[in-house]
Amino acid sequence: MNTQFKKGILELCVLVLIYKKDQYGYELAQNISDNIDLAEGSLYPLLRRLTKEGYCTTYLAESKEGPPRKYYRLTDKGKQYMDFLVSEWELFSINVNLLIKEALKDE
Repeated sequence: MNTQFKKGILELCVLVLIYKKDQYGYELAQNISDNIDLAEGSLYPLLRRLTKEGYCTTYLAESKEGPPRKYYRLTDKGKQYMDFLVSEWELFSINVNLLIKEALKDE
């Protein structure tokens, strides 16, 4: 997938996954990578920014497999922002799909 496409949608993917359930960074990376090829290095700066902007909070939880893990939880502000991004994505993808269908229908 095109790198610019991934950069543009990564924020929405992270917010949606955290909304579904609190997750730690590596878990998020794995869940996103199931559908989108992701470089982990692009995820952690985004998580820091989302936390700094108040869309997520963090907490530490014990792990059976090593040191405590930092989990990310969506805030109310983050839920509102996620809802906004979802509606923007839906409108955007509908319009792009319409444009593609229109452009290719004569082929």
